[in-house]
Amino acid sequence: MKHITKLLIILSLVALPTGSFGQDTSKDEKYTFKKGDPNGIGKWYMGREIAHVMGFQGMSWLERPELEAEENTSKLIKNMNIQPEDTIADIGAGSGYHVFKMAKIANQGFVFAVDIQEEMLEAITENSDDESRKNISTVLGTEKTVNLPENSVDKILMVDVYHEFNYPYEMLLSIKEALREDGEIYLIEYRAEDATVPIKKVHKMSESQAVKEMKAVGFKLKENISNLPWQHCMVFIRE
Repeated sequence: MKHITKLLIILSLVALPTGSFGQDTSKDEKYTFKKGDPNGIGKWYMGREIAHVMGFQGMSWLERPELEAEENTSKLIKNMNIQPEDTIADIGAGSGYHVFKMAKIANQGFVFAVDIQEEMLEAITENSDDESRKNISTVLGTEKTVNLPENSVDKILMVDVYHEFNYPYEMLLSIKEALREDGEIYLIEYRAEDATVPIKKVHKMSESQAVKEMKAVGFKLKENISNLPWQHCMVFIRE
């Protein structure tokens, strides 16, 4: 219970708007604007309010000692069935927690660490050693594109980040362009269907909402691997 209380406090502090993420209030038929959750940005997509981006100030939360117990990251990595020659992109890579784990397995492949905050990418570079530098590349994305080459990635991982995308439709189109024809997207989100998951509502997603949004850009749910304590592990492929 102590860890859960700490988690909620940290989320309330770091999930705040930052100067780097000014919200675009221009009219767009895909998006609507109205007041909603205090932790949301007042911008809605397909009936879901988009959450504030977690700023780099919350980086320590991404590396918290309780992470393995709360999210079973080891099992998540196993779910991805990473092969030595895989090329993987971690979208919203943060400080690189998952990046370094994946790079060790895909030791004959490559891992792109994509984030829109330069401070996050700098942390990954600082924490890299000579071995990890061989197959990890940091990529500065934007709110609308992951800035990856076309047809370049076998697997894409998004951990608790998609619900914060200011332009989810555009980002998914960018991801689709980067993903190889038989590639897979691993969408990890806190389960909105489970009230016992101690995360703010706007930072959760239901399977049905995720399926609806992914279908809009031509993806379908292959499976939802239900072996993580708090999160969906949804695997999407092209329709």
